[in-house]
Amino acid sequence: MKLYNFNSGPSILPQPVLEQAAAAILNFNETGLSLLEIGHRTAWFQEILQEAKDSVKKLMQLDDSYEILFLHGGATTQFMQVPMNLLNESDTAAYCDNGTWGNKAVKEARLFGNVNVVADSSDRQYQYINKGFNIPSDSVYLHLTSNNTVEGTQWHQFPEANTPLVADMSSDIFSRPTPFNQFSLIYAGAQKNMGAAGVNLVVVKKDILGKVTRKIPTIMNYQKHIEAGSLMNTPPVFAVYVSMLTLKWIIQEGGLEEMGKRNQAKSALLYHTIDSLPLFHAPVAKEDRSEMNAVFFLNNPALEAPFLDLCKKEGMIGVKGYRTVGGVRVSMYNALPLESVEVFCGLMHDFAQQHG
Repeated sequence: MKLYNFNSGPSILPQPVLEQAAAAILNFNETGLSLLEIGHRTAWFQEILQEAKDSVKKLMQLDDSYEILFLHGGATTQFMQVPMNLLNESDTAAYCDNGTWGNKAVKEARLFGNVNVVADSSDRQYQYINKGFNIPSDSVYLHLTSNNTVEGTQWHQFPEANTPLVADMSSDIFSRPTPFNQFSLIYAGAQKNMGAAGVNLVVVKKDILGKVTRKIPTIMNYQKHIEAGSLMNTPPVFAVYVSMLTLKWIIQEGGLEEMGKRNQAKSALLYHTIDSLPLFHAPVAKEDRSEMNAVFFLNNPALEAPFLDLCKKEGMIGVKGYRTVGGVRVSMYNALPLESVEVFCGLMHDFAQQHG
């Protein structure tokens, strides 16, 4: 049976990337060694890492005022590493609490300094993105989560601010053209649109660093990682390699313009199907709907289990909603083909005919 992978992460990867990564595990570039065996300070890995960094800068159209880091710990580690490097105890940072991950970031930042939550959509179960909020001029930075994987919301226009912007872009990075140079720091776990789980991308503008007075543990210090070229300790070699291959695939497929067109087509089809079938409803404000993660429900809760059972029977993988939200969640990352969404929408139509 053919499977359709709608997992929210780790998620679907491009087939050419899987094939190249699989071959490299057995014999990397005809060296006779597995990729898993090569030293991280060899010329082989240095070339991988440099190509990955170059691809990030190319896709983001960034100049040399930015540094590219591939680090351990995933995006969750950045919830503490960002304020540890940017926020003094006496300073205040502005945060947007627009979902599960933004809320977690707020809690971690409060361990290091003052936090002013300037946007909070928890009053409506995080089903919209705040707009027109005030950002105090004394804010050291403004932190937001560009796409909320759990709740299915996404920033489609970023706030204008006179303070440095920091963003967790884990679930929509490289999915669309984005004004990356408006941000002073961007971080993202690789396991959505840019590779396998196990590595975290950090893109940082160098001029925001070195301003805190606290002592920062070496392994948590961005400046030390920059000095070491992401090689302070043994990096996750395989995860970096898969990220390099995935970034290369995005470029070869037409870059962010092409990714954006494809993702708009997939999400438009799915949301049209949801809206056209009375059996389903999507509670997220239409202007804030995510192109990556569509969250929706059946109007008759008793039909949710049978619908999810049908999805499983037909090979639809990973469509059960997040444990705190419930319902259905369909993740449509870069590597997911339009055909998968078309098949899923066909299943929705069939189910609606049977139970409408």
